[in-house]
Amino acid sequence: MGTPQRDVTVDYSTAQKELLIEKHCAFLIGYGQSHSTYQYGITDYLRMSGVYWLCTCLDLLHALDRMDRNFILDFIQKCHDKTSGGYSPCPNHDPHLLYTLSAVQLLVQLDRMDLIDKESLCSYIKKLQQEDGSFVGDQWGEIDTRFSFCAIACLKLIDSLNVIDIDRATDFIMSCLNFDGGFGCIPGAESHAGQIYCCLGFLSLVQRLDQLDLSTRNMLAWWLCERQLERSGGLNGRPEKLPDVCYSWWVLASLKILGKIQWINREKLSQFILAAQDDETGGCADRPGNIPDPFHTLFGVAGLSLLNILNENTIQKVNPVLCMPEYVIQRRGIEMQLL
Repeated sequence: MGTPQRDVTVDYSTAQKELLIEKHCAFLIGYGQSHSTYQYGITDYLRMSGVYWLCTCLDLLHALDRMDRNFILDFIQKCHDKTSGGYSPCPNHDPHLLYTLSAVQLLVQLDRMDLIDKESLCSYIKKLQQEDGSFVGDQWGEIDTRFSFCAIACLKLIDSLNVIDIDRATDFIMSCLNFDGGFGCIPGAESHAGQIYCCLGFLSLVQRLDQLDLSTRNMLAWWLCERQLERSGGLNGRPEKLPDVCYSWWVLASLKILGKIQWINREKLSQFILAAQDDETGGCADRPGNIPDPFHTLFGVAGLSLLNILNENTIQKVNPVLCMPEYVIQRRGIEMQLL
């Protein structure tokens, strides 16, 4: 007997059915300008990623020019730790691989690679690789497959993969493969859609998806498809969890890498994403009726881009591995493996 599904009930007869582009743009721009709010004050610890979510979503909506580019570049420079070579989430915080990737993505997206000190950045990332091939996120030693992806993605974006041991890094990723075809954060950890995206993204960037045989790829794709819930049409991140708009990215991008995105019911999923929009303030929430935020707004819009239900004049094509506009990846000539 399978595990019971937990789901939400959405009244699609009254739900929003159109993408509220202008409201989303106003919501995102306003979020970036509200420096005196409580919400702004308590999100210091992830601000660099927040700026990446804002800018990437606006870029996908053809509205990046509405952001203050100089302000963003100045903020990124203030977050650069010249001692280590990494980037922090905001000034006076410790550098971390998560926010280093967000900073590098932003500088690549804004076409300011000249501001990246490649030598110090490569040194920073190289020092975080461990003997077993894994990566710690910062000096405090937490290991997670997310950090393996962040390291590889940073180095791929600056064309410097050769500075780390790719073989050992790949061996660690493969050690996190589970019996159900999924990946966890460390060996033996529960399979999770977010970790699966990171591990598949890693293998795609180093062009080693052939490490997964056909049987494993199909089993993994099926596990991902089972994340779609019958009643709402939304996706969850693991069994027995509620649907969440952000998994419209983690699950769909993983299926896109595997060449199995057609296994998802795209009409039902797009309906769920559009219903999660706030038609008063703009922005997307984790699920319909909840409070919107930039994180879910980006991954909802990116999910719609992957579903290809709107033309590129409405939403730019998104790259399924790096969650950046595809034109940026093409401009940089970055190659990756997709099945």
